[in-house]
Amino acid sequence: MTADEALRQANRGMIAFDAVLGTATLLAPRQTLWVLGHERVSPDAEALFRRCGPIWLTFAAAHAVADRRGRRRDWWALAWLRGTEIATDTVWAATSPGFTRPGARAAMFMAGLANAAMSLGFGALADRDKNARRG
Repeated sequence: MTADEALRQANRGMIAFDAVLGTATLLAPRQTLWVLGHERVSPDAEALFRRCGPIWLTFAAAHAVADRRGRRRDWWALAWLRGTEIATDTVWAATSPGFTRPGARAAMFMAGLANAAMSLGFGALADRDKNARRG
C-alpha cells in the first residue's frame, strides 16, 4: 500500500468516525463523553459538548467530499480543517478535571497527533495527487 492509498483509506475511516461521533454527541452527549473517558459531566458541560455534534458531522461531510470528488482544493480544505483540531483535544485533555479513567488523557493527546498527521498528509496528497482535478 502506498502512502497515498493509506491516506485515502484513513480519509474513508474518518468519514465513519466523525459521522458516528457527531451523531452520538447530538443524541447521547453524556454517554459519548463517558466512552471518551470523561466521567463527571455537569449539565453545562453536556450542553457544550452537544454543540460539537454538528461540527463533527461537518467534518464527516468534508471527508466524504474529498473522497468523492478528489479535487486538490477538497484535499487542501480537509488539511486545513484537520489542522484546526490539532490543539483542541490536547487542551481539553490537559484542562478538564473529568478525564479520570486510565488512558483517557493519553488518547486525547494522541488525537491531536493524529490530526496533525492527517493535516500534513492531506496537504501533501493535494500537492502530489496527479489524478486530482484542478479546482
